[in-house]
Amino acid sequence: MLRPDTLAFTAILAFLAGMSPIATDIYLPSLPAIGRAYAASDAEVQLTLSVFLTGYAFGMPIYGPFSDRFGRKPVLAVALVIFLFATVAAVFAPSIEALIAIRFVQALGAAGPVVLSRSVVRDVFSGQRAVRELSRMGSIAGIVPAFAPTLGGVMEGLFGWRSSFWLMGIAAAMILAAVVLKLPETLAIRAERISPRSILRSYGVCLRSKAFLVHTGICCVCFSGLFGYVSGSSFVLQGYYHLNEIAFGAAFGAIALAYVGGTFLGARLSVRLGMIRALGVGTALNAIGGVAMVVAVLAGPGSPFEVILTMMIYMVGVGLAMPQGTAGAIMPFPERAGAASSLLGVLQMGSAAVTGVLVGHLVGFGAWPFAVVIAIGGVAAYLIDVTTRRSRILALSKAAGEG
Repeated sequence: MLRPDTLAFTAILAFLAGMSPIATDIYLPSLPAIGRAYAASDAEVQLTLSVFLTGYAFGMPIYGPFSDRFGRKPVLAVALVIFLFATVAAVFAPSIEALIAIRFVQALGAAGPVVLSRSVVRDVFSGQRAVRELSRMGSIAGIVPAFAPTLGGVMEGLFGWRSSFWLMGIAAAMILAAVVLKLPETLAIRAERISPRSILRSYGVCLRSKAFLVHTGICCVCFSGLFGYVSGSSFVLQGYYHLNEIAFGAAFGAIALAYVGGTFLGARLSVRLGMIRALGVGTALNAIGGVAMVVAVLAGPGSPFEVILTMMIYMVGVGLAMPQGTAGAIMPFPERAGAASSLLGVLQMGSAAVTGVLVGHLVGFGAWPFAVVIAIGGVAAYLIDVTTRRSRILALSKAAGEG
C-alpha cells in the first residue's frame, strides 16, 4: 500500500478528484454531434451536463457519512463500480432521454471519488499541509481537462461521439484497480452508527460553523462561474465563434492549464501569505477575469480570444481559491471530514447545476449572457471574501493565541 507522503498517493487522489472533469470535459466537443445524432435541441443536449451535476448533488450526501462509518476504501470501490457500469450503458443509449437518465446514474458514481479524495486528505493532513496536498491534487487533476477536450475532439472526428464514453470506462476501470490494490484505508476512528438522524446532526454541526459557511459560499459561486463556462463553452466557442472541434479542444486545454498554473501559485502563496490572503488573491482574479470577459465580449471585435484570455484569468483564480476554500471548509471537522466534504460538494454542485440550466437557455442569445453568468460568479466570490476577511483573520489569530 502507498504511503501518504508519496507522489503516487497524491496521484491516485488527484485522479479520483478528476473523475468529474473526465466525465464532463472529454465529450464537450461532441455535444453538437450528440444533438445531431438524436435530433435534439441545444437545451436538451446541455441537460446531459446539468443532470450530471444534479446526480452529483444527490450522491454526495451519501458517500461522506457512509465512509465515516464503513471506511473510505470500500465506499470508494462501490462508487467507481457504479460509474463504470453507467459509462458503458451510455455507449448504447437509444435516445437523448435515455442518455440524460444514464448520465444521472453516472454522476451518482462520480460523486464518491470527489468527496472521498478530500476526506482522505483530511484524514492524514491538516493546516497548510492539507492546502498543499489539495493544490498538488488540483495540479495533477487539472491536466485532465487540459487535454481531455482535445482528445475527445480527435476521437469524435475519427470514431464518433460514443468513443469518449468508452475512454471514460477504461479510465474508471484503471482507477478502480489502483484503489483496490494500492490505496490504504485512512479512516482512523469510525463513527459508531449511521442513521438519517446522525447524518442530519453532522450536517447541522457544519452549517452552524461560520468558517464552513463562508468558505463553502466562496467555493459555490466560484465553481458556478467555472461551470457556466464548461456548460456553455462548446456552444459559444463552436457555435458563435465558429471554432472546429480541434481548435475548441486546444482553447479548452489552454484554459485548463491556466487552472493548473493557479494551483501551483496557490501552493506557494498559501505558505508566504497564509491561507486567507492567498484566497483573497484568487477571488480578486475571479472578479477581474469575469468582468473583463463581459467588457471584451460587448466591445471586442468578435474574436474567440475575448473569451479565452479572460477565462484564463478567471481560471488562475479558481486554481488559487478552490484549494484554500476547500481546506477552510473541512479543516474544522476532523471527526466528520466525510460529512463536511459531502455537504460542501452538495452545495457546490447544486449551485453549479442551476447555473448550467441557466446557461443552457441563454446561449442562444449570443456570447454576452454567457459572460455575464461567469462575471457574477467571480464578483460574488470576491465580495464574500472581502466582507468576511477581517473576521476570519481575527478568528485565526485568536485560535493561535489560545493554542
